[in-house]
Amino acid sequence: MIPFKLDEGLPEDMLNSPIRHSVYIDDTTLRDGEQTAGVVFANEEKIHIARLLAMLGVHQIEVGIPAMGGDEKEAIKAIVRLELPTSILAWNRAVVDDVRHSLDCGVDAVALSISVSDIHIQHKLRSTRQQVLDAVQRSTEFAKRHSLYVSVNAEDASRADPEFLLEFARAAKEAGADRLRYCDTVGVLDPVETYKRVKLLVDEAGLPVEMHTHNDFGMAVANALAGLKAGATYVNTTVNGLGERAGNASLEELVMALQYCEGIRLGFRTSLMRELSEYVALASGRPLPPSKPVVGSNLFIYESEGRASGVVRDPATYEVFLPGEVGLSRRFNVGKYSGPSVVAQKLREYGFHPTEAELRQLVPMLRSRAIALKRSLFDQEVVEEYRRLSHTN
Repeated sequence: MIPFKLDEGLPEDMLNSPIRHSVYIDDTTLRDGEQTAGVVFANEEKIHIARLLAMLGVHQIEVGIPAMGGDEKEAIKAIVRLELPTSILAWNRAVVDDVRHSLDCGVDAVALSISVSDIHIQHKLRSTRQQVLDAVQRSTEFAKRHSLYVSVNAEDASRADPEFLLEFARAAKEAGADRLRYCDTVGVLDPVETYKRVKLLVDEAGLPVEMHTHNDFGMAVANALAGLKAGATYVNTTVNGLGERAGNASLEELVMALQYCEGIRLGFRTSLMRELSEYVALASGRPLPPSKPVVGSNLFIYESEGRASGVVRDPATYEVFLPGEVGLSRRFNVGKYSGPSVVAQKLREYGFHPTEAELRQLVPMLRSRAIALKRSLFDQEVVEEYRRLSHTN
């Protein structure tokens, strides 16, 4: 990787590069997401996740690896039989026999993956650059003869020699590939470096580019957006950011960032996001953190007085989008930093309408109790304290 030097400044065109082209989501929860260490989806879970992804509106679902055979192949066939309103893509090595397994499953698209960095070619594949080019050409030509859509995956592209990566892309195009997947396999790029590299590839390769970003340094979504700004048109995502090591670009974060940071609406049923995230969390055994961006339970919980009072008057003071847009709801908790707005809102939920005088007495009592218990108060604790105060008065 060529490190970006801060004194070079940002690329001038990056500062003025809104995403004006169409964006397509290829979700790989059922393949790269399941490659998270310790995660296995039952076939019934895979089928349900595929249904939810299609209902959400994703353009393509990467459903697994047919060459594994057995249950994996049966799950892929079952998903194909659903006839979902989305493209169904299977992952393959750049090997003709792998493509035969995909054809047997009835998918309409394949990913043909092979390493392009020298460290991978030498130590993982124990091969040569020429053999890599031959493999991708041979497997692509075979897939195209069988009328499949072909995404050629350049594994470890972010550590590949840029000239060889261009040669690889041109070879894939010549063989008939429909797009090139740019893989930051070990998550070493930052958004600026991503923009530079992907723009060069888009300008020179002549193939649509897909972003496949990993989150090792917490920049998977940012790098995916940078790639889109550079001209990439497809993005690989996973629900909840599942994936090997630190995971992949999170589907829910990317879709909402596109809508509210870039002004791009994909037409997704985003109100299904929390349901989808919860289901995948349960199926994967990876609970959703309360602070998870976009779908975390803490996102629309208000406890401190300053924020709560603003939201009570106008939600836009602290909410970029409404909770219902992602399947969440707004809540108010009473705790150490709560004031009269929070307490009054909480009591109104239970049909009580405290006076200003009652709130002046009640707020310090509730704060003291929250400090003593070292937590937010349960709703019934707030109600009981109010009833006690009302009875005393």
